[in-house]
Amino acid sequence: MDLGITGKRALVVGGGSGLGLACAEALAAEGVALTLFARDGDRLRAVAADLHARFAVEIRVFAGDLTRMADVRNLAASLTGTEAPQILVLNTPRPPSPMRDFLAETEDARWQAACRDQLEGALNLLRVVPPLMLGRGWGRIIGITSASVKQPMPRHAISSIFRAGVQAALKHLASELGPEGITVNAVAPATILTPTFAQYHDLEARVRPLPLRRAGTVQELGGTVAFLASQQAGFLTGQVLQLDGGMTTSLV
Repeated sequence: MDLGITGKRALVVGGGSGLGLACAEALAAEGVALTLFARDGDRLRAVAADLHARFAVEIRVFAGDLTRMADVRNLAASLTGTEAPQILVLNTPRPPSPMRDFLAETEDARWQAACRDQLEGALNLLRVVPPLMLGRGWGRIIGITSASVKQPMPRHAISSIFRAGVQAALKHLASELGPEGITVNAVAPATILTPTFAQYHDLEARVRPLPLRRAGTVQELGGTVAFLASQQAGFLTGQVLQLDGGMTTSLV
């Protein structure tokens, strides 16, 4: 299926590894020009070279830290005019490890780090980049959150709380940007087989309760994001797409 986004420009945050890289690969495969933003500039350049070699699309990189507003504003300054993205994919860092239940989260430093990395960094970007997307009559913003924003999971207290804040910001933006033709949605994954998840010693026990009895792949997540960026998803906005193998048990 032709997604109708060949020639579009996308900014992929956290595009150097894991879920962000999967999103970048899926968009590049559709002929989307990319700007990749993450902290590790060397890794970004290696990823950019690989994606360009495989998909022959333009890849730009910008090394920076979402939690530093100066970095975010410098990124935005590089994305003006024809370089402005029509597609924004926001992937935020993992919560502190190990993950714990709420009352076990007794260390102020962990709360502060998670608030900074998972919420404040996302809000920095969402305040600065979407205004660059106005005036074109078309756009896509896709946030990668977590299944825990809809169904809190054991030992995911910090992740649930701060990613729910990101989800609230996305919902506000969906209402505000709809008249501009910009859709705003979230993908809420769980049990995706990233390199980190694959290292868990109890992987089989983690996936056994899922109706599908397996972990999801990063390619499945990337494909879901590419669909949300597509022309076909133009009437879908303000939604949370659960990509969790059926883990979430609520009706809505």
